[in-house]
Amino acid sequence: MSTLRDYLKQKRAALLARRDKPSDGPVPLRASVTAEGRSGVRRIRIREHQILSDSAADFAGYDLGPGSPELQAGVLGSCVTHIFLIKAAELEVPLDSLSVDVSATYDPRAQAPGNTDIPVYPQDFRYVVKIDSPASDEDLARLHAEVERVCPILNLIRNPQDIKGEVVRA
Repeated sequence: MSTLRDYLKQKRAALLARRDKPSDGPVPLRASVTAEGRSGVRRIRIREHQILSDSAADFAGYDLGPGSPELQAGVLGSCVTHIFLIKAAELEVPLDSLSVDVSATYDPRAQAPGNTDIPVYPQDFRYVVKIDSPASDEDLARLHAEVERVCPILNLIRNPQDIKGEVVRA
């Protein structure tokens, strides 16, 4: 039976091989989202993958998938988890199990007229990492510090980017 420690050995080999390969520079990231017919479900397409995003019934949805603010919490948790795996492999910190719980708050009243004091975005993000490992507390603290330093989505939320948008008639 394969364990998380076995996977970290594979991850380390892949990480070292990737570092030896010359980089072509920045990698473009693309996603396409369409609103589906009469359901309003948002179909997110990324490479060959699809994710459904929907609203709860109280907002004319069918609850067929998480809403965008929930997806953001999930994306943060996925990224933190992945960077923990990468850094554990790189630093050779053994892990027997790893899970990340993310929480945040979002107040839908922000979209209503007159509520300009309520932020229109999720806030108060927090994450808790649960690790089973024979590593020392110092090694786990070093691992956590490295994750905090390089996790792309964590740092994106902490240091927002300018986003440009445009509307084009179909």
